[in-house]
Amino acid sequence: MRLLLILLALLPSLVLAETLTGVPLVVDGDTLEIRGERVRLYGIDAPEHAQPCYDSDGFPWRCGQKAAAALAARIGGRAVRCEGNERDRAGHRLAVCYLQGQDLNAWMVRWGWASAYRCRSRDYIGEERQAKAAELGVWSGSFLMPWRWRSLRRGGGPPDDEDYPAFGHQGAAGRFRQF
Repeated sequence: MRLLLILLALLPSLVLAETLTGVPLVVDGDTLEIRGERVRLYGIDAPEHAQPCYDSDGFPWRCGQKAAAALAARIGGRAVRCEGNERDRAGHRLAVCYLQGQDLNAWMVRWGWASAYRCRSRDYIGEERQAKAAELGVWSGSFLMPWRWRSLRRGGGPPDDEDYPAFGHQGAAGRFRQF
């Protein structure tokens, strides 16, 4: 009887991740829509659509748009498989999505189009370090971390998470502009 009670107590943690499969619409660099359902790529944070980044000479470019375009190009109109049970505050599914067995979340971070979203997960920190060292994507210049950019747009102060730089990333040329 005791074993049965223990198994019943553990049952919620044993539930397998829900799977959603289909050809997605890329909403932005970390959000897909599959069959009418919004899916946020778990553990990553891509620049917002209107968010600027700065190249090594200090000139702005639309990194949020480029991140979304990179994700759309990588998917190339093919079906993806997204696995996850959790929901974000807006009710969107949080999932790890795969294209032909490759983790798309990791791919976005590895190529510098998103950062590891440390407040949610530690899964993609290694990929972020690789992209930063190679100065890929947003790491090729200067930018505010997407969470920080959103916070400033809302008029909020800095969050308490010490794992993130206070204002952003200073590019290879040593220039950083505050917005």
